Amino acid sequence: MSITRTTVADKLLAYLRHQLTLSELVAWSEAAIMDGDLTEGDEPLLMEVLTKLGVADVRAFGLTWEDCEQMMRQFGYTLRIEASHAA
Repeated sequence: MSITRTTVADKLLAYLRHQLTLSELVAWSEAAIMDGDLTEGDEPLLMEVLTKLGVADVRAFGLTWEDCEQMMRQFGYTLRIEASHAA
């Protein structure tokens, strides 16, 4: 299966929605890098983002909100936060 901008954005959004753990996101990113089936023409961007995600569980690198926001912006998305009062 070819890894596209949408594929990576969907995985990152799943992480931000707490549908994937950081460990799962990192493992998926590492597997995607090893598979190497990246969309032609987007390889540099996809490899940059996958590499960043692949080391996000290392304390020295981590993954901040700003990192996520910047990556999603590179894929053409704008992130917004919505909050509601907890009962």
